[in-house]
Amino acid sequence: MEREVKIHGVYKHFKGDYYLVEELGMHSETQEKMVIYRHLYGDGSLCIRPIESFLSEVDHEKYPNVEQKYRFELQDIQSVVGNFKA
Repeated sequence: MEREVKIHGVYKHFKGDYYLVEELGMHSETQEKMVIYRHLYGDGSLCIRPIESFLSEVDHEKYPNVEQKYRFELQDIQSVVGNFKA
């Protein structure tokens, strides 16, 4: 199954920080597909990365102690609001 990027999904980078995918875009000259994502820490700045890089596997030869398979992995974050009763 081919992986896809979920817009507004929260992703964990293999080094531990979290990011929010804002949108997908395309490089105006090369037509390369890009992921536009926001840091969920610090100043909340935006970053752009080629989709192939965003979806790539971690280089486990370079990072042998990393347990995460992919560079960015979608997180399943449940709402706590649903747990409250009126």
